[in-house]
Amino acid sequence: MLARKSIIPEEFALSGLASRMPRKPVFRDRVNKARFIAKSGSCNLAHKNIREQGRFLQDVFTTLVDLKWRFTLVIFTMTFLCSWLLFAMCWWLVAFAHGDLDPNRRADIKQCVTDVNSFTSAFLFSIEVQVTIGFGGRVITEQCPTAITVLILQNIAGLIINAIMLGCIFMKTAQSHRRAETLIFSRHAVIAVRNGRLCFMFRVGDLRKSMIIGAAVRLQVVRKTTTPEGEVIPIHQIDIQTESATSSNSIFLLAPLIICHVIDKDSPLYDLSAMELQCSDLEVIVILEGVVETTGITTQARTSYVAEEIQWGHRFVPIVTEEEGVYSVDYSKFGNTVKVATPRCSARELDEKPSILIQTLQKSELSHQNSLRKRNSMRRNNSMRKSNSMRRNNSSLTVPKVQFLTPGGSQNVTVT
Repeated sequence: MLARKSIIPEEFALSGLASRMPRKPVFRDRVNKARFIAKSGSCNLAHKNIREQGRFLQDVFTTLVDLKWRFTLVIFTMTFLCSWLLFAMCWWLVAFAHGDLDPNRRADIKQCVTDVNSFTSAFLFSIEVQVTIGFGGRVITEQCPTAITVLILQNIAGLIINAIMLGCIFMKTAQSHRRAETLIFSRHAVIAVRNGRLCFMFRVGDLRKSMIIGAAVRLQVVRKTTTPEGEVIPIHQIDIQTESATSSNSIFLLAPLIICHVIDKDSPLYDLSAMELQCSDLEVIVILEGVVETTGITTQARTSYVAEEIQWGHRFVPIVTEEEGVYSVDYSKFGNTVKVATPRCSARELDEKPSILIQTLQKSELSHQNSLRKRNSMRRNNSMRKSNSMRRNNSSLTVPKVQFLTPGGSQNVTVT
């Protein structure tokens, strides 16, 4: 009886072999893509093909505040100038209807407005009424009820224009992003080991002495993703938590702080290694919000970090020191970092094989000891060279003895 021989297809054998092999990261050539948030905090977004432009006119005040300063100043000037010209025309029509512009008018008939004899004088009187200058030469009389009505309308219109324009100028000068100019972020973010876990860290500081009340930090990872159904999401925002996260992520920004995000299994950075990070297209957006202590206005400062701005295996240097009972902050070292021993693997691999961290720390300790030995040996060699050179110099400075002989051949004097 022939024994049966199980025949396994070649593709199944290869698939089983591949399943037992460790997964190798797939690296892609990074394509230079535009970032969503610039380092200055401005949004890199352009709105095109907006059909309902009239929606901006429904909120005129916000539209005026959002305009650039040159357009705001032009609108400010033209608004007052047009209102003066409009009411100047009204005053000229009142004078024309009453016959004040007729050079042959009767002397016993009073004018509606004294000394308004042309459009130029009507324009000057319009300016005097709206800005309440009152030079005293042109005065309205009780002869024309129409002139009194125009006076009331111009005063009301002038107050409305002053309120809108001055409010717009005030809001532009007191905008919240002006306070954000003194909220600074480190140029680079770092990834290093803290308390035995890989952490994403960056530094934030406030240059002013006035505090930001209720300051809160939010982190988001923005990347392009594709769903299992094939839907492409160009801007997929993923919230990530900080190390000392509370219900509101509040911080006390008294001195520059290092904000830390622990890369755990819930983090979108969990599967990224040092090599994969260089090829990724992610962008970490940082948002700092709070209330300005002096004005009570809510402010927001933003920045972002792309893959090229994230340094793997670095740590921020300390910049806060105590000097004569006062804490001092050295902002010249605000973004300085130093290299530290950090595994190059992802956080997932580090959790699966904790020995990687121990081996990395041991290698770092050995390299540190070797560098110390080399440094000490170099110091000893330098000290020995210095001592030898000093001995040579001393020997060269020794004066030889000179003997003088008399004509008879006997030794008389010895000079050193």
